[in-house]
Amino acid sequence: MKPIIHFRITYLILTLLMIVFGLASRKYDYMLIEIVADNAGDALWAAMVYFGTRFIFVTKKPHISFYISLFFCFGIEFSQLYQGQWMNSIRGNTLGALILGRGFLIEDLWRYTLGVVVAYLCDALCNKFLKQTTS
Repeated sequence: MKPIIHFRITYLILTLLMIVFGLASRKYDYMLIEIVADNAGDALWAAMVYFGTRFIFVTKKPHISFYISLFFCFGIEFSQLYQGQWMNSIRGNTLGALILGRGFLIEDLWRYTLGVVVAYLCDALCNKFLKQTTS
């Protein structure tokens, strides 16, 4: 397999892991300390967006995915200020609520920023490590 395929598979797996961890953080929030239970879901959602963006733009520099992810996450959050009937009907089902959220919270912008920053830093550190071990 070509190296790009390896990276795509890696980013796909990371995206799926963020989904699993994010859903688990909501379902098992009672097992987590309060600060983690309150913030992990949104941060993991943003990390999922970052890794999904890396999957799509695998040949681009990571900072491109960083900015696209933040823009996307912030766009979704600000879209929650619109409470039109058609949009709320989409948000009324589980998948719609997971993707679009329900209501605007300024705290979510910090959570998304944290999730994207941590995912970006992990990505950068892993890529740096991989380059050092293959050189």
